[in-house]
Amino acid sequence: MYNSNEFYVSQVVSQYSLSVLSCGYYINELVKINPYLCEYFTAVAFLHIANRITKRSFNDELLDVLATVLGHFVGKRRYCHQLSSEQSLNQAVMLMKVVANNSSSTTQQIELELSKAYLYRALRCEDSESDSIYCLANVYLAVLYHTTGQYQMARDHCTLVTRSQDNSQCTSHVVQGELLPEIDDNIDTVLGLAVFYQYVRTAASNQQQAQYVVAFTTKLFAHYLYIRSVMKCRHFTQTELVNKRHRRTKDVVDSDQLFIADVLLRKSIKMLWVLKFNYKPQSEPDQKLTVNAAGQDTSELVELLQQSAVEHLTTYRQLEVQQFASVATFVSTDFEALYAYKRGNYERCLQLSTQNVRTLLYSGDLMPSVFTLSEFIQLMDDGIVSLSALTVIVNPKCRKHNWYTCIDQLTLLLYLMTQCQLKLRHSVTSLAQTLDYIELAHRRRHACRDVECWTLENLTLKLTERNLIMYLAKNVH
Repeated sequence: MYNSNEFYVSQVVSQYSLSVLSCGYYINELVKINPYLCEYFTAVAFLHIANRITKRSFNDELLDVLATVLGHFVGKRRYCHQLSSEQSLNQAVMLMKVVANNSSSTTQQIELELSKAYLYRALRCEDSESDSIYCLANVYLAVLYHTTGQYQMARDHCTLVTRSQDNSQCTSHVVQGELLPEIDDNIDTVLGLAVFYQYVRTAASNQQQAQYVVAFTTKLFAHYLYIRSVMKCRHFTQTELVNKRHRRTKDVVDSDQLFIADVLLRKSIKMLWVLKFNYKPQSEPDQKLTVNAAGQDTSELVELLQQSAVEHLTTYRQLEVQQFASVATFVSTDFEALYAYKRGNYERCLQLSTQNVRTLLYSGDLMPSVFTLSEFIQLMDDGIVSLSALTVIVNPKCRKHNWYTCIDQLTLLLYLMTQCQLKLRHSVTSLAQTLDYIELAHRRRHACRDVECWTLENLTLKLTERNLIMYLAKNVH
């Protein structure tokens, strides 16, 4: 029953795709059947989104779908021309709060990339240039890029803010300190002192707390972050930074709206000049700098989605082991081994595969399977992808039946074990032992199942055996 549920969840997502509405529906209904299935659905949804990003692009609809899967409600789907930059900015702010308060994890990194995507969407909206959201979105993008070590991108977004001619654009919105991830000790010190100063002032005068205590003026904060990013890149001279310092902070210091944290940050900027700079000057062009609002690099997001999907699938396997260990033999690290192979970590894959093969080889016939639908195929190598494609060429309708699209744990792990041994050039003795394992698996299949039904599984075993025999024939004299 669990195997059937897994197949139907995977097939429906693969065939009909996902929307914000369908994601909410699946999550609500699957939890009624078994909460464990929600873990499986999340993994399949991540793989589905990664697959769509790779084949097409990360559009607005997919952005909202991913936010929904992560548990961040975005409401009914709205098309871009109906969206305001304020809505996209608010969604980004909500995600940034989560990222700032959570410990580091794969999910947190996905939420960080999602925050960037919503900020870029805010910049794409038609009203983004007519209000101060333009400045604030660019500052927050700079913060996120600085956090992930992409200092050149952080510098470019700061430059967009500091070069803005309309100073009113950058004053109606402020940089909220509570949204900021850990940047450096200076920012932490400034925020701490600002809170302490406001506490003392409020206690002494019985005044109501000010609206903005841990907040910065957009341009001043952009100026500070620009300096820190440039220093990280080490492409600057003292003269260059001093000139930028005077040119870019004058309008902020003279502004009528200056917050407590601004004053402290301004002092912190001044203290940076005690450093000695001995780098070659690099001139910066004066032409208007533009950053492509639609050009977010999604390769990192795809890898994070795949990694998180494997983590969810491993958790799901562990839950299966707990629930069904009395009636079947399970291993919980088959997806972990598959992902290690994909990443080129053959030693780790071989360790997991060998351990699991020895556990499964003499167990009962009942064990979980891995599907080769498009969501999962991105984790597999060319050999299994080619076998899967051959089945579709012979019978295009075969993808609708689970016995044409699945490979059980033992067969998959034998394949991975063999491929790793070949890549790592193991001894003939070790390869001969693996060949015995494959032969034993063949006998189990013929004894326990209708051979014609489990097409892909048998093809995979035959391919594994063929690869091993060809290698031995070529290398054994």
